[in-house]
Order: sequence, then structure tokens, then C-alpha cells
Amino acid sequence: MATLLHLDSSALPQGSASREVTAAFRKAWEEQHPDGTVIHRDLAADPLPHIDAVTITASFTDPAERTEAQKAGIALRTELAEELERADAVLIGAPMYNFTITSTLKAWLDHVIIMGRTAGIPELPNAGTPVTVVASRGGAYGPGTPREGFDFVTTYLEKALGDMLGLDVDFIVPELTLAHTVPAMAGLIEKSDASRAQALEDAAAKGKALAARFAG
Repeated sequence: MATLLHLDSSALPQGSASREVTAAFRKAWEEQHPDGTVIHRDLAADPLPHIDAVTITASFTDPAERTEAQKAGIALRTELAEELERADAVLIGAPMYNFTITSTLKAWLDHVIIMGRTAGIPELPNAGTPVTVVASRGGAYGPGTPREGFDFVTTYLEKALGDMLGLDVDFIVPELTLAHTVPAMAGLIEKSDASRAQALEDAAAKGKALAARFAG
């Protein structure tokens, strides 16, 4: 059976748009693969350590000479890389925080992007693996909006996930998620609700369709 690697990075355990949409995708996936495997990492509830000098230098140190701290750093990176390599598909909740991804998701990327193993080699182990990214955002950042060009979530993840890891990246983008809580955005509530409904519909459809690719 297929394996789904599911990452959530919203700091909010409740009321998170990205978590709601990833849950819809996962539900549709699991309905197709009730006996399959889902590896779930909640990067907010159980954050990874940011990569540091100890972990970086471990990669350039003879294994026989590594300190215990270096061994632990290498072990974590290996565990995360193996989870990615096992995945038939990847699902990532990536809300926009200050125009970019959360620091917790960035930490995961810094650990799994390993030159010579998951990146930087002619034949990437995850080349073509589908990844669905739920890139929720409080406002609107599309063409013609006042903040067009301020979206560093989709632009960055296209490069990190697609160009570096070789994944096949697809986005679901619920917008205007703050309309119900920010008074100045009250006039955008209808558009916010429509974007949310579309995102949930897309997540369910894509979760089901993607799972069907690995059926049997």
C-alpha cells in the first residue's frame, strides 16, 4: 500500500486554514488506502531543531571521529530523509507567515535537503514524487492585488521542493483567511468563504485522484 508523508506547520492547533485543508486531503487519501501508511509530522507541536554548526560539520567529519552530538544530528537528518524517500506522495500545510513559510517548515527543509543524497545528484531519489502544498494566506497576493509579488511561499517552495528535491509540486491556495477576524477585511468575507470552499473541494478531489494512482 502507498505511503503518504503529511507535514503540518501552522502554529495554530485549532482554527488553522491549512490544517483544515490538509485534513480534507488526508481523509480522501485514507478512504482510498485504509490499510496504507501515513507518516504525520506536526512541525509546530513537535518542532525540529534548527540546523546548526554541529550538524553541518558532522557531514564533513569522518564517521569514526564524530562526537555524540554530531552522531545525533546525522541520525535525525537520516531519519527525515528516509521518511521522504519512503513516501509515494507528500502533503504539506504551509501557511504564509510574514510573506514566507514558517521557520518550522524551513527547519525540516534544511534537514532533508542533503547534497549528495536527496539533492545535488543526477538521479534524485524522489524525482517525480507528487507533493501537494496547502499554501494558505490571510490576504490576497495574486496578479493585480496591492501585494502582488510579496508571496515568497509558493515561489520558494517551487525551488526548494521542485528544483532541489525533484518533487512534482502542486498548490492549493486558500486566500483571505483573515477576513472573518480583521474588521478592515469584512467586505471580503464572501470571497474568503468561496476560496475556503474551493480549497476544501480541491483537496478532497486531489487526495482521491492522487491515491487512485497508487491503488492496487
